[in-house]
Amino acid sequence: MFRVCSWHALAHFRNLETSMKIMTIYAHPADTITNCGGTLAQHAQRGDEVVALILSHGGRIHANKYAEEWRKDAPDDAVAAAGLDAIVANKKDELDRAAKIIGIDRIITLDHEDTYATVHEDVVEEIAEHLAAEQPEIVIADHPRSPAYFDAHSVATGMALAALARAGTYLRNLDGRDEVPVRQVFLTGLPVYNLDALSLNGVRNDCYVDITGVVGTKLAAMDQFVSQGYHGVFARKLVESYNGEAGRAAGVNFAEAFVRLYNETHQHLPVTEAALATDPLTRHIAYSSVNLRGTYPVR
Repeated sequence: MFRVCSWHALAHFRNLETSMKIMTIYAHPADTITNCGGTLAQHAQRGDEVVALILSHGGRIHANKYAEEWRKDAPDDAVAAAGLDAIVANKKDELDRAAKIIGIDRIITLDHEDTYATVHEDVVEEIAEHLAAEQPEIVIADHPRSPAYFDAHSVATGMALAALARAGTYLRNLDGRDEVPVRQVFLTGLPVYNLDALSLNGVRNDCYVDITGVVGTKLAAMDQFVSQGYHGVFARKLVESYNGEAGRAAGVNFAEAFVRLYNETHQHLPVTEAALATDPLTRHIAYSSVNLRGTYPVR
């Protein structure tokens, strides 16, 4: 059965009193927040260091604010005539504000064009160098889904996994760089929320993080992405449907779903505190107790 993880379950391989570093690697500025913003907020509250690596500038993806202005009979020239540099600068401001709300310590933007369709060796090397410099214990990236479907998210993760392999070959005597101590990679965005391991031949998310306590923080961060229409009603719809359905699978109100890349080793069969505490009779009532839009209205 899948596991419902809290932040301390994700950190099981380290002493709970010792902080760790998490590095996210995503294609676009908003991806880190929408995919795992709640999980990152809980780790930040714990005192863990969070670094977000963004591969592209995101200037061409979800340019809703600018496209909508172009369609008006009397558009605002300051918005409609915005060039790529202005759009990118605005998106970076939005990401900076969102990151502060979540508690992300540092953002690294590689500023590549967001129109790539295949893996680029130079980008793989860039990511590997940042992995070697940051030395994270945990990496979070998008699930690559089908390797035959080359969307930007799948390609970004393909480059991230290639960079992990490359960074794992670094040797101080040969490269002047330490090997990278990544212990686990958590993949997000797999759109499968099965309740058991036998469904769909076992293709499923296998770890869920309960973000109910920080769902307002995630919404506040998403509200910063006005330029691409991710704020307000959309933010609440996404969290209700995406994190709400993951929560239903996990038996909580709102959750973020992950697939672990590496197997895990335990001294005993692992059963989480959440699984032991669950009342199977009232579980469906308990995970429906939060009125998201009533508690976090659009302002």
